[in-house]
Amino acid sequence: MVGDGTVGVIAQVEEFIVPLLTDMDIELVDIEFRREGHGWVLRLFIDRPGGVTLDDCTRVSREVSSYLEVEDPIEHAYHLEVSSPGLERPLKKEKDFIRFSGRMARIKLREKRNDQRVFIGRLQGMNNGEVLLDVDGRTERFLPADIARARLILE
Repeated sequence: MVGDGTVGVIAQVEEFIVPLLTDMDIELVDIEFRREGHGWVLRLFIDRPGGVTLDDCTRVSREVSSYLEVEDPIEHAYHLEVSSPGLERPLKKEKDFIRFSGRMARIKLREKRNDQRVFIGRLQGMNNGEVLLDVDGRTERFLPADIARARLILE
């Protein structure tokens, strides 16, 4: 665990909810656990083919709340939020880069490449473990470990 325990909390919650969401035909896109202006927030971003409904968010919130009450992995007060990742959703997993092939994306690297850290272009999926991005007609290749953040962008 990191000093404030956020990594441990995220790992414990993720371990529980991934199988739960899979049974509900819902994908866990991301988890955030951080201190904000009004206190600690545990934020879950979920998705499913065709999009997430308010009913999906409510159902997931209810199930996760029940688990958290029993297991009590968070030592202090917090708010639970469950929502869709939105139109500019983060791309975290290999399957995300494949699923959203053909869509516009923004990739930010951990370190600069040729004096550039941010690349914007059309996702071309993956090949040999590398993310492919068409940037102005040329294919850029990125190892997932070199990507700090990636997300879809509106066209």
